[in-house]
Amino acid sequence: MLIHVGDNDFVNEVENYKGVALVDFWATWCGPCKMISPIIEGLATEIPEVKFAKVEVDENPQISSKYRITSIPTLIIFKDGVVVDTIVGFRPKHEIEKMIRLHI
Repeated sequence: MLIHVGDNDFVNEVENYKGVALVDFWATWCGPCKMISPIIEGLATEIPEVKFAKVEVDENPQISSKYRITSIPTLIIFKDGVVVDTIVGFRPKHEIEKMIRLHI
């Protein structure tokens, strides 16, 4: 499952979620974000037990600030609403998948 979340629904969709969620912090102007997007979309269909969410940082400054997003793409993995891992910058699919599976 891949959803788009923002400042208004982040708490309900991610912080209150029971299970593993990966959040992709991105921006429309970010080249590496465009490269990682199809990887995230593919993993969202391949790993249905994980919730995948995207947060556009320019449109959602509160949540981006809360998680101290200073470089994008930043992927944050949550388990039961708690941050358990962070990936900054582009990574190949196998590295992202390995990090996710550590927390399932």
